Amino acid sequence: MSERQGSGAAGGNSKTSGAQDASKKDVPEDFDIDMDAPETEKAAVAIQSQFRKFQKKKNDDKS
Repeated sequence: MSERQGSGAAGGNSKTSGAQDASKKDVPEDFDIDMDAPETEKAAVAIQSQFRKFQKKKNDDKS
């Protein structure tokens, strides 16, 4: 199982955008993601579906 450093809210990084320039050195520049792979498309659809459900629930709670 591979490990990677988290960034943003998921990794607990609460730095401002000005401080992010220094932290970009820790992030690898080459990502080996095949954007044409069917698994990638399935993952994107699943993520988008969950996000839409979250947004709908969030908006329904405000009403």
